[in-house]
Amino acid sequence: MAELVAMRLKREGYGIGVAHDGAEALDLIRAEPPDLAIVDIMLPSLSGTDLVAQLRQDPRTAAIPIIMMTAKGEETDIVAGLRLGADDYVTKPFSLSVLVARVAAVLRRAAALGAPGDGVIKVGTMTIDPRRHAVEVGGEGVGLTVTEYRLLVALAAARGRVLTRDQLVDQAISPSAIVTDRTIDVHLASLRKKLGQARSSIETVRGVGYRLRVGETQSNETT
Repeated sequence: MAELVAMRLKREGYGIGVAHDGAEALDLIRAEPPDLAIVDIMLPSLSGTDLVAQLRQDPRTAAIPIIMMTAKGEETDIVAGLRLGADDYVTKPFSLSVLVARVAAVLRRAAALGAPGDGVIKVGTMTIDPRRHAVEVGGEGVGLTVTEYRLLVALAAARGRVLTRDQLVDQAISPSAIVTDRTIDVHLASLRKKLGQARSSIETVRGVGYRLRVGETQSNETT
């Protein structure tokens, strides 16, 4: 399966590195961080879930977009992958054309995050710099996944307005991603945990969605 996927992606013009077990993949990714990783959950020596967990804990690899690939299709497995920080999720059997489309979509999202923004956004002790794709809390950098960062930027751009889960899905999740009722909740729970002392800035509006607390939001700084 790895060779088939690699062959198809090479035909699409991508540079590919292939690892056949989790430990080898971890070494390969740390040595030369890729623009995206496709990770099978069922890996020898180090499982795909453990691999993703280690990548997300390492500041050098925490922001790498990840597509998880597995034969497991139950909602609990999807939620587990999202909770670990996966940006998309495909289940076997799948069409290689669909996988290629998802790879392109995730890479487009990641590239868009690097586009110049309107300025630095300050929310209490938290600073969001769209130009550098950087988030700091109390002066310390916070490593976020692509999806977590997009969710945070969407909430900041709303300037205190409540965004429904559907609106957040539209703004932060790939159209081709598998989405369950808990997708946004899982990503936001992970985002809040990473924000530490600034986690209370994200407020849950029961039955509606989420917002960034208005009382803590300041105007953009422009240069």
